[in-house]
Amino acid sequence: MEFWQVEHLSKDRSTTLSIFLLNRPYSKIIFMLAKTFAGAVSGVSAKTIIIEVNAGGVPESGKQFWHMVGLPDKSVREGFQRIEAAIKNIHIKFPHLKLVVNLAPANIPKEGSAYDLPVALGMLAATNQMLPDKLGEYLIIGELALDGALRPIRGALPIAILARNEKYKGIILPKQNAKEAAIVSDIEVHGIENLQEAVDFFNGAAPLPTTVVDTRDRFAIEHNKYDLDFSDVKGQENIKRALELAAAGGHNVILIGPPGAGKTMLARRLPTILPPLSLHEALDTTKVYSVAGQLPDNTALIATRPYRSPHHTISDVGLVGGGSNPCPGEISLAHNGVLFLDELPEFKRTVLEVLRQPMEERRITISRAKITVDYPASFMLIASMNPCPCGYYNHPEKPCVCAPGMVQRYLNKISGPLLDRIDLHVEVTPVSYDELSSNKRSKITSKEISKRVIVARDIQTKRFENHPKIYCNAHMPGRIVRDVCQLTPEGTALLKKAMERLQLSARAFDRILKVARTAADLSGRKDINIEDLSEAINYRSLDREGWAG
Repeated sequence: MEFWQVEHLSKDRSTTLSIFLLNRPYSKIIFMLAKTFAGAVSGVSAKTIIIEVNAGGVPESGKQFWHMVGLPDKSVREGFQRIEAAIKNIHIKFPHLKLVVNLAPANIPKEGSAYDLPVALGMLAATNQMLPDKLGEYLIIGELALDGALRPIRGALPIAILARNEKYKGIILPKQNAKEAAIVSDIEVHGIENLQEAVDFFNGAAPLPTTVVDTRDRFAIEHNKYDLDFSDVKGQENIKRALELAAAGGHNVILIGPPGAGKTMLARRLPTILPPLSLHEALDTTKVYSVAGQLPDNTALIATRPYRSPHHTISDVGLVGGGSNPCPGEISLAHNGVLFLDELPEFKRTVLEVLRQPMEERRITISRAKITVDYPASFMLIASMNPCPCGYYNHPEKPCVCAPGMVQRYLNKISGPLLDRIDLHVEVTPVSYDELSSNKRSKITSKEISKRVIVARDIQTKRFENHPKIYCNAHMPGRIVRDVCQLTPEGTALLKKAMERLQLSARAFDRILKVARTAADLSGRKDINIEDLSEAINYRSLDREGWAG
């Protein structure tokens, strides 16, 4: 028997293809190694995965002719059946040689269906049915259908960012993900519809289309567009003021009022008065939605503040993220936006308690036996609740029918530490008939409120320019609160009296100072006066003695 070895070294990625030809009567068996490159999402970033395919040898009769190593999960291993059918259905012979597929680094768990396309191309290159010359120049991802078509995958944006950072010439991915990936500059993005297009490209038979997106132009077109407006809300001027205060300082809010008072309607309009997303914030938010697979169809960039409103039956994993293969939860999907929890006492206590750390740190760390990932979670919390089980405690017209002590038990479903982390407790009263029946729209529009909020945020940006992780008053740690929120002797006396009478915690003390600082910023005052402090104390309704009977 005679052996020949032929080595092929690609120009930029050092892909070595070793071909061994074993001469036997009536047969030639090919031994060959090919490499392709893919990306694995970890948190909201990505890591390079090297896919090595070794083909050679005749599989033993009755035994599996392929093996996949490198910690693939079930969805990755099942890809082999999709790959075999896809290759056959584009009329390429599928060689029944012994195949070994290695996903490196071998210590990183691999999950999902995005490895189908790079594994398929590696198999074709390893069996000498596709030219390997340009494989090392591209990062390749995509899920294959049985007919060879490509289906969209999760995490295209962070993988495209990885491809640019790792100096790949381009990225090849499903056409449905092309616009999402194309917002990354300085890299070629090729969106394809099927496996045949990729094979023809690497064989030099046909070029691939390039998707180009002008990120700034797209951002300008979709930026800050909302269908809702505060001018739709009749009455409730004091609640609008409270939400303006919350938006100006990034404060968390809870609205307490009877059914039908407008709590949900007001909460849904909060994003319309927040400062518009910057391009950097938009990219950060889009990455989260890309990883979660929740980027809307034909949307390249999230250009408005997210608004998330999960149902009260949600689990703690659904809220903060996690699972065996960790995914972002609702708090991460609300990153740079608003998380609205309607009927707060109806949420399971264990679910609410997991909010405490993310509200302070503005991120969530998911730890599992094999992996630990971080997700961003910088959101504004706005919650709503009825004052009692029947909903009419303290109602000006309808009597409360709850038994003695029920109001307090209802309120006790929300823990004290969680309430401490909510800056504004706002009582919402019903709107009168005259205001509801009026045909006049409110003169207070979201645009006008937003202008005042932006001015206040600009003041805070200058204040915290030497503190890179602080963007608004609500983010101030205690050591900075003492420096920024100086009080007059009269203000100190007023706050001391409020602390003693309401029995407020140290955290509530800081919250009052932060809200007072925001009220002063909205008024353009350098110092906090009595009016600012009084307004901030007034927004601690649930701390007042005797509020719940």
